[in-house]
Amino acid sequence: MNYLDLRATIKSKLPLTLALLTVLFSGPAQAQAPTSKSGKELVALLNDFLDAAGRGDAAVFNRFFADDVIYTRSAGVTIGKSEIMKNVSSLAPTTEKKTVYSAEDVTVHDYGDYAVIAFRLVAKTDAGGKAEIANYRNTGTFLRRGGKWQAVAWQSTKAAEK
Repeated sequence: MNYLDLRATIKSKLPLTLALLTVLFSGPAQAQAPTSKSGKELVALLNDFLDAAGRGDAAVFNRFFADDVIYTRSAGVTIGKSEIMKNVSSLAPTTEKKTVYSAEDVTVHDYGDYAVIAFRLVAKTDAGGKAEIANYRNTGTFLRRGGKWQAVAWQSTKAAEK
């Protein structure tokens, strides 16, 4: 192949090469919904947990967190399950404030009987007709024991104001 033939071949394949490189290196614009069975189970578990957090449902907290969980709060304090359970009652809605929690930008990495979930937690509080919104970045590590997923490590970071 001479120089002109090589140049013509490269030039004809350049748009395809650039398109492939763009796809390979650009990454998704937003998190993709989990497609694995475990990923779907964990997202459903997370959504049930966040719904229960707004109601202060201790039974759901007890199922969600393993007895040996390590929880690092956004203030940098590490607590265990007993402290989490003591704090659940403070999450119960009052007549003055009601908070609804949701997860956005959810990513799940499935490692068989272990999985890691990362997401943006959005806390919307209605404080006497005034809406307050707080955002956190949360990461949880889950272990499947006896066919049941539980969080064994959890970390929450208050997100910077936009």
